[in-house]
Amino acid sequence: MGKTGFWKTDWFLGLAVSCVMLVAANGDLIGSLERKAYDLGVQASSKTPLDRVAVIAIDDASIANLGRWPWPRDQLARMTDLLAAGKAKVVANTVFFFEPQIDPGYAYVTRLLDIYRQASENVEPSPGLQKIGGVLQEAELALNTDRILTDSIGRAGNVLLPMLFVLGEPRGRPDQVLPEFVAKSRLSQITDGSGDVWQTLSLQVPIEGLGARAAAIGHLNSVVDVDGAIRTEPLVLRHYDDYFPSLSLMIAAASLNLGPADIRVAAGREVRLGSLRIPTDTITQMHTFFYAGHEGKPAFQVDSFYDVLTGKIPASKYQDKIVLIGATASGVGTTQVTPISPAMAPVLTLAHAVSSILQEHFFIAPEWGVWASLGAFVLVAVYLIVLLPRLSAGVGAIATALLLVALVVAHFGLMVGSGLWIQLMASATLLLVGHLMLTTKRFLMTERGKEKSEADSAESNRMLGLAFQGQGQLDMAFDKFRKCPLDDSLMENLYNLALDFERKRQFNKAEAAFRYMADYNPKFRDLEQRLSRAKAMSETVMLGGSGGRTNASTMMLGDGKVEKPMLGRYQIEKELGKGAMGVVYLGRDPKINRIVAIKTMALAQEFEEDELADVKQRFFREAETAGRLNHQNIVTMYDAGEEHDLAYIAMEFLKGRDLVPYTKPGNLLPLPQVVSILARVADALAYAHSNNVVHRDVKPANVMYEPASDQVKVTDFGIARITDSSRTKTGMVLGTPSYMSPEQLSGKKIDGRSDLFSLGVTLYQMACGRLPFVGDSMAQLMFRIANEAQPDIRTLNPQVPDGLAEVINRALNKDMNQRYQTGEKMASDLRTCMIQAPAQHPDVDILL
Repeated sequence: MGKTGFWKTDWFLGLAVSCVMLVAANGDLIGSLERKAYDLGVQASSKTPLDRVAVIAIDDASIANLGRWPWPRDQLARMTDLLAAGKAKVVANTVFFFEPQIDPGYAYVTRLLDIYRQASENVEPSPGLQKIGGVLQEAELALNTDRILTDSIGRAGNVLLPMLFVLGEPRGRPDQVLPEFVAKSRLSQITDGSGDVWQTLSLQVPIEGLGARAAAIGHLNSVVDVDGAIRTEPLVLRHYDDYFPSLSLMIAAASLNLGPADIRVAAGREVRLGSLRIPTDTITQMHTFFYAGHEGKPAFQVDSFYDVLTGKIPASKYQDKIVLIGATASGVGTTQVTPISPAMAPVLTLAHAVSSILQEHFFIAPEWGVWASLGAFVLVAVYLIVLLPRLSAGVGAIATALLLVALVVAHFGLMVGSGLWIQLMASATLLLVGHLMLTTKRFLMTERGKEKSEADSAESNRMLGLAFQGQGQLDMAFDKFRKCPLDDSLMENLYNLALDFERKRQFNKAEAAFRYMADYNPKFRDLEQRLSRAKAMSETVMLGGSGGRTNASTMMLGDGKVEKPMLGRYQIEKELGKGAMGVVYLGRDPKINRIVAIKTMALAQEFEEDELADVKQRFFREAETAGRLNHQNIVTMYDAGEEHDLAYIAMEFLKGRDLVPYTKPGNLLPLPQVVSILARVADALAYAHSNNVVHRDVKPANVMYEPASDQVKVTDFGIARITDSSRTKTGMVLGTPSYMSPEQLSGKKIDGRSDLFSLGVTLYQMACGRLPFVGDSMAQLMFRIANEAQPDIRTLNPQVPDGLAEVINRALNKDMNQRYQTGEKMASDLRTCMIQAPAQHPDVDILL
């Protein structure tokens, strides 16, 4: 061996790989492997969860029965009273009470009560007025749900509430003094354990009344790893000079009849709760033990809030237990990634932490673990440098396999058997990479072999590119093509890929592909014209965007050519109109030459990021439900899809227009024609309700009518449900309040009778040219819909027969049980009343 050839030797390669892996040991890749191995170790471990921990879940069934979240807080007060009567040991509510909850009617009641008291100061009120004052006082007490919950928590005496900190390095002094009820939960026994705790900038606490009556307060902060998962519980946080325990730690303390004074913290080493010792990492976090569930069920008993509230599950079941109340319903709060679940409700994460503390179940990363990890790494490095180069290929493979098995068994054995987490994945990765590098070096190809290898690699990348292109993964296909040497054959592949980018309206990416080709051969085919057009399109066209840049009818380029955009498989012909959520286009399915109307919804522009996935899921679920409706008076839905956060529904194209123009006083249709149209709408609603589909937004704008063929079609089934209980970025009001039923405005669970109320509003408006309920503000309008009777329609249009007026009055009844129960009955009464109309109004023609 020459003096300059030592770097080509096996031992030098082993040394080089070891040094590189030592540097990479603190990188994201090795860290990701360590976390994955940790999660597998947690999943392999098995311990029994504490049976005294129970969860009462605010689940989908509870929301379906009690109304959309958040509920009035007197519901939580009722639950607190039930658990107090059932003698629960500790009750921890994970719901945040950072803001007061004021009933919409509370302000009116207090104003009326003030007026009554002022009037009573100088003049003795009459018995009737005294009775009114008593009712107002009762109403004020009933509507102040915060006071009701405060009194309930005070009576129970064992309720714990959460607070939330903003983590960060503080500067200066805090802006305000902590409330007394927060200060009483701070820890006093803090010693230096050669570590630290998380520091905070600010905090959010429960409102004064609730916080003051709570037995204790604890923080509910979670600290996620870089991969977004939660593996640890920060037992203590530092807020300037004060230290505060986690809610899990305070729950465990309360269950043992202990308090903050009984918690001793050695920062960065351990936390002691009475006689319990909880080892922590260097920032005073506990590595929580996550208990495995069985047959898809959580490890802890989870009962529905509604079942407990209604007595289906007796409160005595929770005697002497730790009860955690929190949300598990979809769309309420955010789920958490843990080692045993990709979507765990925070209240269940809390249950695992409480059980871990009380049973001293947790994983420990010992102080000597760093030296053990380093020792294993050095052992593998010595094996690669000294031993492996001297072994034959077969013996080396066996030795590497045995050493790898030893590392994996040690990792899992320590976690499962002793709860110790020693990081050995860097050593395992070094072993695999080093063995691969050394064995590959032994079989290096000749220079000719290298060229063949490069050619094979290029062909592999080209084939992978074609495969990705066939699957629609155009970005990955472009990436593979760029790894191949450019030649005429590859130019053809790139040209077709750029055309695919154009078809998907990704003109900026098409421009990039054409520009990449132009660097090799600018005269290839019509490359110059394609590049110019792609550049112009990328700068001017945005289908479905906001800000007025949409051009869906045609897209004119500088050379006068016309290019029509595609949405999914549909070619966009022109824009038909704009709605609250997006644009409606005339489209064509080129495969079967079918003309369709395409309603687009820019969900990403209207909804917050944390709600977008749920909204999209509801969009396709409701589109599927509505698509199953097959009725002569319901618009047929053909397809639904999504492209670049632009959701769309393709439906039957109708030649008529909606009923809005016929609601104007000077453009009303004849009454028999109005009744004929809305009777068919009632038929359509009856069919939909029989299929368990509620429209939720019945109004003139959602009924299409073509006078020439007398065709009636109801549109937008499911659209209101798609956006129900969602918060838009722009604060846009979803739905049309003037047509909503009282129960829909109050957020209660609704059924088909709500649609029939909305149909009654539509009938009233089309019969006289005015809405039955109007107001100067949204609050006034909602109050009148819920509490005031509509004006008699015969005072606005004397031509309305008595029978039709009775149908309208029944449809607009505030009480759902007194309203029409089915669309069939309402349609039948509409037709009957107009048949009888000539006897009352001889000048009314029958058109049924």
